[in-house]
Amino acid sequence: MGGSSPCASCKLLRRRCAKDCIFAPYFPSDDPQKFAMVHKVFGASNVSKMLQELPVHQRADAVSSLVYEANARVRDPVYGCVGAISYLQNQVSQLQMQLAMAQAEILCIQMQQEPALPTQIDQDEKSLLLSCNNFNNINPQYLGYASSSGNAIQDPLKRESLWT
Repeated sequence: MGGSSPCASCKLLRRRCAKDCIFAPYFPSDDPQKFAMVHKVFGASNVSKMLQELPVHQRADAVSSLVYEANARVRDPVYGCVGAISYLQNQVSQLQMQLAMAQAEILCIQMQQEPALPTQIDQDEKSLLLSCNNFNNINPQYLGYASSSGNAIQDPLKRESLWT
């Protein structure tokens, strides 16, 4: 920063903040925790090298990614962001399954409410109607629904933001 207040990096590393400090635009002095987290995970020297290799217009996005990954690594040292991504992919898969089951149930209800036609029912319709009649016998735990027994899947991220 040069004149007034050193950036968070220079403050943490206890050095004079030069006018051309590579950290100053991305780690302001009013948010020291941001740099502290990145420094703890990646090291100031490595972050400096990464930023110097990037064009100026990409550095802000790189810093944002480094902060996100550093926070994820502190929360989950083994998997980091991959753990969060895996959890979210699993959740999407469960929700897609629940959606498909709900759509099938809606179709069954619609078919049961249609007036009976004098035409003959083919084999596919018979099997669908039989599965509709057995639909309520499916155990909700296989569908990923929360049960009354309290065995609901716990959110490993605890709904905390990885940006903080």
